[in-house]
Amino acid sequence: MTDDPKPQPPEPPGPDDCCHSGCTYCVDDLYQEALDKYRAELAAWQARHPGQA
Repeated sequence: MTDDPKPQPPEPPGPDDCCHSGCTYCVDDLYQEALDKYRAELAAWQARHPGQA
């Protein structure tokens, strides 16, 4: 199904992307939020496409 592509994981931040100064919106926190969203979208996609990896 081309109109329902499998979600792709977010790109993790690089080792030097975090400045370790306690930013309100740290790249590591934003990545974790994106990863949580990806996991939810992947679970929903897998439910719509049983048996596909």
